[in-house]
Amino acid sequence: MLAPLDNETIFKKAFTNKIVFTQFVKDIFGIEVEVDKIETEKRYAPKAGFIDLAIDIFAETTDHRFIIEIQRMDYDHNFDRFLHYFLQTITEQQKAAKDYSIKQEVLAVVVLTQPYLVNKKTGKAIQDNVLSLDFDLKNLKGEIVKIWGHNLVFLNPHPKYEDPNTPENYKDWLDLIRQSVQENKKYTVNLNNKGIAKVVELIDYEKTTPQERRLIKITEGRRIMKAKERARLHSAKKELEKSLFELEQNKQRLEQNKQELQQNKQELQQNKQELQQNKQELQQNKQKLEQKEQIILSNAQMMKKLGATIEQIHEATKLSIDTIKNL
Repeated sequence: MLAPLDNETIFKKAFTNKIVFTQFVKDIFGIEVEVDKIETEKRYAPKAGFIDLAIDIFAETTDHRFIIEIQRMDYDHNFDRFLHYFLQTITEQQKAAKDYSIKQEVLAVVVLTQPYLVNKKTGKAIQDNVLSLDFDLKNLKGEIVKIWGHNLVFLNPHPKYEDPNTPENYKDWLDLIRQSVQENKKYTVNLNNKGIAKVVELIDYEKTTPQERRLIKITEGRRIMKAKERARLHSAKKELEKSLFELEQNKQRLEQNKQELQQNKQELQQNKQELQQNKQELQQNKQKLEQKEQIILSNAQMMKKLGATIEQIHEATKLSIDTIKNL
């Protein structure tokens, strides 16, 4: 049974071993290195601005060509923070340099045991188990021009990101880390890799000390609490998103009702104007009719004065007999 490598104590126990460290560097970066001292919780003095950086595992090669750091992250992470750690290790070399030259290449690995966050630039989830950043220039032909050689690699062994096409040099370590966490009782790792074999020897659960086991239990308890808290926050986030969605729908409905009300108001105003227009036309027609009627009466009076009979006036004007008699 393997002790979990996402536990800080177990992780440092494994990767501070020189066999493990050098083989890991060889597999990830493809270079043979020799290191003297492997440090944990490496800090720079004075600290970088307001940030007290602490690198989990740190070493310099004996030829002073490389600075190598390994970070383990099991909490919600921010890629900007990793970049800050990486750049700080580069800029730290300036403190001892007389000019702007950076004599040592910085190689860094970040091991993540939680799913990647959504890419805040694109809003999409990152679906890769290996990501790398090469600090070198590229010409217009797309060719790499070796200037600095700094390299930052992200490994995420979470089962969500397993990829059968992952190269063996990465896959061996991803399998080891994932299985130590997920399948620590029945593991199938590449024991032909001397670094992997050494890790398996070092993190054999039966060989861990009582203190290491206590720390494992404490870490597991914290992980469970964090998982519950993340689940609670996720649920609260979903409820909030649901409420915001419903609020947005209500807002849209309110806006739609407002528009319909405005449209009805405009139609009512238009109907009112049409009614007023009809009223005016009716008044005009009434006036015309009265004028026409007055003309007919005047004509009838004239005909009566000229001696026309009532029947003749009735025939000509269509006025009633009584109306003609009362003229």
